[in-house]
Amino acid sequence: MDFAVIVEYFPRLLQGAVTTLELVLVSGIIGSLLALPIGLARHSHRWWLKAIPYGYIFFFRGTPLLVQIFLVYYGIAQFESIRESSLWPYLREPYWCAIIAFSLNTAAYTAEILRGALGAVPRGEVEAAKSIGMRKVQLYKRIMLPRALGMIMPAYGNEVILMLKGSAPASTITLLDLTGMARTIIARTYTPIEIFLAAGVIYLLMSMAIIQLFRYLEMRSNRHMEVAR
Repeated sequence: MDFAVIVEYFPRLLQGAVTTLELVLVSGIIGSLLALPIGLARHSHRWWLKAIPYGYIFFFRGTPLLVQIFLVYYGIAQFESIRESSLWPYLREPYWCAIIAFSLNTAAYTAEILRGALGAVPRGEVEAAKSIGMRKVQLYKRIMLPRALGMIMPAYGNEVILMLKGSAPASTITLLDLTGMARTIIARTYTPIEIFLAAGVIYLLMSMAIIQLFRYLEMRSNRHMEVAR
């Protein structure tokens, strides 16, 4: 084991880790914003309203993330109208293509998590809200969404960790995330064990930080249940 290589290139690995965290954070925010209307539509009892969200979720959950990244990165360039648009300087960049693919992917998983949580809200609470005259918008805003958000924290935390680990395929489109940076360093130093070991430790530390964050958020979201006890 050549630990001198790890020490020398550790700052470069940290640069890749920052890019990875940016991918997870930005795509997580965008994906959550997309997941809210998709999850609400999936929870609807009207078949025509939940048909399109069902197809969306089925596609993104049923196909590999790597394929989705390739479809965005290589597929967008096939449309001349996009190449001639003002968005092309951004859409031709691997970073933004990865953001788009990750956002669409995590939106599908998060929407399904939200749908399940909405279905798990106790029926008694819903009936009580209806009995005092709450409209549907008020019901979702004051009862169902707050309760659902408290319930999805453990599952959504797992989704964020899976997204962190699933960010590795972004390196296949020349993006220097943590995995991409590690592969670049290995190509120069021929020390795969040392560099991948260091990258694995960084991934582990980031996962531990995310776990602690979501434990705290879960406690904050469900603190009313502790008071009730």
